[in-house]
Amino acid sequence: MLASKLPDVVSCLVLDVRMPRLSGLDLQTELAQANDSIPIIFMTADSDVSVSVRAMKGGAVDFLMKPFREQDMLDAVMAALERDHKRRAAERQLAARRSHLETLSPSELEVMALVTAGMMNKQIAGELGIEEITVRAHRGRVMQKMGARSLPELVKIADALGVNRQSLRSGREVSQA
Repeated sequence: MLASKLPDVVSCLVLDVRMPRLSGLDLQTELAQANDSIPIIFMTADSDVSVSVRAMKGGAVDFLMKPFREQDMLDAVMAALERDHKRRAAERQLAARRSHLETLSPSELEVMALVTAGMMNKQIAGELGIEEITVRAHRGRVMQKMGARSLPELVKIADALGVNRQSLRSGREVSQA
């Protein structure tokens, strides 16, 4: 499984803690190191508290002790699939926002960083040495291009994308959050 790419569909793994060659916990660690965040449900017949704590700290959706009711497994799988669905939707949204960010001009990006830092249009104009009407025009285009309906929404988008005054001042690229 580790040697192949997992299908790009909503999914989850059901793992036994004790498996031949690689334990379920070791597989969870390997997947985390490979940056694969597929939800995992653990099951086991014999375990101690430290094993279940390690699994849950590693991001497991559930930890079921054998024997378990079929409904418990079904509930855990449904919860894991819902978590994966939400994660995938959030990743798609972030990718779309990154592509929107790439459409901003350097001036618009500067204005976005300053607006989301809490500066007023007049302050931004003074900081950048431009007219306030130009700041308003940039701000309007930023809102439109980024698909933000309000300033708080733009602030959340900027935060998710790592757009801030420090990243622009230091000349660093916008973080790949």
